[in-house]
Amino acid sequence: MPYIKLNNIQHSYKEKTVFQDLILGFQANQISCLLGDSGCGKTTLLRLIAGLEIPQAGEIIIGNKTVTQNHSILVPPHRRNTGFIFQDLALWPHFTVYKNIAFGLEARKEKHIKDTVFEALHTFGLQEFAEKYPHQLSGGQKQLVALARSMVLKPEILLMDEPLSGLDVKRKRKIIDLIKNLKQSRFSGNDLTIIYVTHDHREAFAIADNIVVLADGKVQEAGSVEQIKNAKNEYVKYFLEY
Repeated sequence: MPYIKLNNIQHSYKEKTVFQDLILGFQANQISCLLGDSGCGKTTLLRLIAGLEIPQAGEIIIGNKTVTQNHSILVPPHRRNTGFIFQDLALWPHFTVYKNIAFGLEARKEKHIKDTVFEALHTFGLQEFAEKYPHQLSGGQKQLVALARSMVLKPEILLMDEPLSGLDVKRKRKIIDLIKNLKQSRFSGNDLTIIYVTHDHREAFAIADNIVVLADGKVQEAGSVEQIKNAKNEYVKYFLEY
C-alpha cells in the first residue's frame, strides 16, 4: 500500500486547471521521481503534499492519516515531518552555513544542536565552510547546505524541487550519489521517502526507484526505470528522445 496517497485531487489556479481527479501513490522508503516538462504540475504536487497549497477537492493521506480533505487542512505543514528543498534553495543569506543548518533545530529547541550540526557538516563535506555565507559558496555547496538543513530534522518525507538545476554533470553525479545514500545516514531515521522533481530523464534514471511521468496534470506513465524506458505511451517516447 502506498505511503503517500492522493485521491481524486482537483486543483486550479483561476482559469487554469492543474489536476482533475488525480489519483497517485508513492511507496515508503523509496526515491520517486516526478518527471515532465515545465508547467505540468510537478512543483504544485510537492506543495500539495507539503500542505503549502490546498486542493479544491480530494484527499491526501500520509501513512494512515488523512492530512488534507476537500479543501481543508487536517494536519498543518509543520506537523507533517516533511523536508522541502526548493528550486531556489531558500537559504538565509544573512546566516552562515552553520546557522542555516542549525536554524530548524533551534526553532524546535532540540538538544545537542552543536554536535548535530557539526556531524551534518562532516557528513555533507561542509566542515571548511561552516562560517561562510551563501553568497561565498558554489552552486553545489549551496545544494549541500540545503540538503543538510533538511536532513538534520530527520524528516520522514523529503520533497526536492529540481535541486540540481544549474549544476554541471560532475557535480550532479556527486550529489545524486549522496542523495541515493541518504537512507543509510543517521539523519534519515528508520525510513525516508523522497519525491524528486526533474525535467531531465537522465537525472531521473540515475536516481529513481520509481518514476511518474506527468503531462497536462495527468499521469502518462508510472513505474520502474526499465518500465519507463520501455513505455509504449507516445508522449513518454517523445519526451525521452530529448
